[in-house]
Amino acid sequence: MKKSFLMGVAVAALFAGAASAADLKFAPGEDSKFNWKSYDEFKAAHADLKGQPLTIFGPWRGEDEAFFMSVLAYFTEATGIDAKYSSSENYEQQIVIDTQAGSPPNIAVLPQPGLFADLASKGFLTPLGDDNSKWIKDNYGAGDSWVGYGTYKGKDGKEAFYAFPYKADVKSLVWYVPENFEEAGYKIPTTMEELHALTDQIVNDGGVPWCIGLGSGGATGWPATDWVEDIMLRMQPPEAYDKWTTNELKFTDPAVVAAIEEFGKFAKNEKYVDGGVAAVASTDFRDSPKGLFAVPPKCYMHHQASFIPSFFPEGTKLGQDADFFYMPTFASHPELGKPVLGAGTLVSITKDSKAARAFIDFLKTPIAHEVWMAQSSFLTPYKGVSTEAYANPQMKKEGDILTSATTFRFDGSDLMPGKIGAGAFWTGMVDFVGGKSAEEAAGEIQSAWDGIK
Repeated sequence: MKKSFLMGVAVAALFAGAASAADLKFAPGEDSKFNWKSYDEFKAAHADLKGQPLTIFGPWRGEDEAFFMSVLAYFTEATGIDAKYSSSENYEQQIVIDTQAGSPPNIAVLPQPGLFADLASKGFLTPLGDDNSKWIKDNYGAGDSWVGYGTYKGKDGKEAFYAFPYKADVKSLVWYVPENFEEAGYKIPTTMEELHALTDQIVNDGGVPWCIGLGSGGATGWPATDWVEDIMLRMQPPEAYDKWTTNELKFTDPAVVAAIEEFGKFAKNEKYVDGGVAAVASTDFRDSPKGLFAVPPKCYMHHQASFIPSFFPEGTKLGQDADFFYMPTFASHPELGKPVLGAGTLVSITKDSKAARAFIDFLKTPIAHEVWMAQSSFLTPYKGVSTEAYANPQMKKEGDILTSATTFRFDGSDLMPGKIGAGAFWTGMVDFVGGKSAEEAAGEIQSAWDGIK
């Protein structure tokens, strides 16, 4: 994941931890915002597993590891299972090594559905069953989308549901300063047509609508790919998006070129962006939103994922000093519903056992989500959770976007081969903003893809 590359903290050694009942963050039964009934029912159904071992390997390190361990403590308290979690800096490579060596963990957690698909094709994953597939479809916002990301062909060539989605991130957000909107009399746009009208209105009022920064060192250009992906989901059906990420729909296809051009309507207009078009590629993405907070504001809107408040000025209060709205859809494309671009982690069984099956069952309890929700940095598309458990109103709003989504799609560039999604697509967007036409930029990206052997 490119955001992991950008935001991750290097951890050199493999580490492991065990969760215990003494680590419970919230006393069972004491806070009504948690669904303790689901926890009690799970506990009663898995009382015969005490002492059984369970190994879990995943991507979470640092603070996220601590949050996950706080969730795992409820699982071990309920079941008596001896559960241990471990990770490593190069977790993607490590899980491949461990499965091929015949020493996999019971549970593998990964943010890459493509890697899971590869492991399934080699017979390294255990199918989770149609009952779990149906449960996700019925209980998750955009359930069909999540089922699709967990369904792969096995070694026998037959499709099965292998990966349970747990923990998601939202990218389809536009950030703004409420005070700036209120003073200018601007309303939150609910359609893309209204967003274009607001953009023009801000210019007519003497302001600058957007802060856009594509700079990111060797990864310069990636913020533009998020723009294009969001736009693709608002101009084309999800099936076309899927074909695009696998090269069945070429970058040179008119549908993709049109999405790039739509991004250009915002990023390649001198009056629309802070610093003018020349500043778009040269401004670091971490510095880009600072214009929202200038007095007077240097810009009014910034398109970026849920992590961006980390780079807002110190002391910024979300919901008060800064807020967001859902990247709107086109009124002219009502058939596309409410698509959401984002990311997520998936959970699969790599070494089957009763304890492993119990852990998958645990993920179907609201408590497995709510405990992390109540702390920080956790969003879920699970419609059965208590949204009051979210740590703050902004996370609750992001969670509502997930549960009300009609389509959810992973970041397209993360699904493409590395040379494209983390290479030619990035540089192509920089070239596009720098003056090349959408057709020229798309052609160069497609040539790079065609050159992959």
